[in-house]
Amino acid sequence: MLKNIALACTVFTLSFSLQAQSDTALDLDALLKQLEEGKFAQSEKNNRREQDFINQRAQQDQMLRDAIAKRDEQLALSERLETQFEENEFKIADLNGALDNRLGSLKELFGVLQQVAGDTKNKFSNSVISAQIPGRSEFLDNMAQSMGSSTKLASIAEIERVWFEIQREMTESGKVTRFTTDVVEAGGQKVTKEVVRVGPFGLVADGLYLDYQGATGVVSELLRQPANRFVDSTANLQASSGELVSFGLDPTGGSILGLLVQAPSLEERIHQGELVGYIIIAVGAIGIFVAIWRFLVLTTITNSVNRQLKSNTLSDKNPLGRVLKVKENYPNVDTEALELHLTEAILGEVPKLGRYLTLVKMISVVAPLGGLLGTVTGMIVTFQQITLFGTGDPKIMAGGISSALMTTVLGLVVAIPTTLLYALLSTQSKNVVMILQEQAAGVIAERAEKQEAKA
Repeated sequence: MLKNIALACTVFTLSFSLQAQSDTALDLDALLKQLEEGKFAQSEKNNRREQDFINQRAQQDQMLRDAIAKRDEQLALSERLETQFEENEFKIADLNGALDNRLGSLKELFGVLQQVAGDTKNKFSNSVISAQIPGRSEFLDNMAQSMGSSTKLASIAEIERVWFEIQREMTESGKVTRFTTDVVEAGGQKVTKEVVRVGPFGLVADGLYLDYQGATGVVSELLRQPANRFVDSTANLQASSGELVSFGLDPTGGSILGLLVQAPSLEERIHQGELVGYIIIAVGAIGIFVAIWRFLVLTTITNSVNRQLKSNTLSDKNPLGRVLKVKENYPNVDTEALELHLTEAILGEVPKLGRYLTLVKMISVVAPLGGLLGTVTGMIVTFQQITLFGTGDPKIMAGGISSALMTTVLGLVVAIPTTLLYALLSTQSKNVVMILQEQAAGVIAERAEKQEAKA
């Protein structure tokens, strides 16, 4: 087989050499000589290759024998280890049985102790008391892990410390204490402050509610505080020296307080109305300003008219005086002419009394319509969000509807007082006009009596 391969290689080499040197061969003798030389050189080369292969074959056989020997050695070791593993399993089973027999009822006790340690550790991690007494949860965590490994049993000292920590938690839950710790302010700075702890319910400092992060053990100020009435109670608590004070307490440990601080303030609710809400507020401010101004003017006019009723001297500074002066300006006219002149004078005073009242009435009507417009546009935006994001999160829809309804609230807030003010101003204006008509009728009656007496 090797000779056939060598012969094939020789033929290929000769053919390649013949093709390469065909251009330089001049005659058949030179070509024959070249073939003989090439055949001799190739034969020498093939012999060397064959000898090298024979030498390497012996080396490969030795490596194969070494690998087989090593494999047999490893198989024997594996069998010994398997036998030893099975023997160890039997020994472990016997030792576990002996341990269970010796523990007896204590095994159940240690199981309950491990469970109590784990539950207490979770409670201590979220308790604000840990802000004052740190390191309790780490001890319980290490103890529960060591007992769970089934390699170590709890000692009497450890059992007593678990009882002590639980009892201390119960005792501290009924106290209001002061202590000093690092507090992260809303701006991000860490400052050492005196903190007041109210049982297991909350922490306060500098008149502000604090938040305790059990995972990191950091005490920080709430970024948003609840309503002022709650914040004022924290200031009263810190200023007290043992007496009873009112305090806004969260019995849920922070859940209700978290919901309170999420509630938007009045300013934030106004901003929810956006452009339509701003327009409604601006228009409402104008309407209320005009209404208050006209109320003061009509009140002044009413007082001057009342003073004129009590005085016999006619004055041009009030509507009644200007109307009554008509009889002095036309002393000789008949009753019908005097009535027309008085009517003309009254009609001249009516626009002055009702000035800008129509504007107040118009604002009281337009404000709720503007609120309805803002609500409709807000609902359109909300339904567009639902179309894009679906209804998987109810907060998206609820928040959009809440913002949309805010414009309606603003419209009603503007419409209700402006409507009441318009009714009040209209009543004042009509009362003055009625006084003018009543006095004018008296003047006409007086003139008619005089004319009848002359006749």
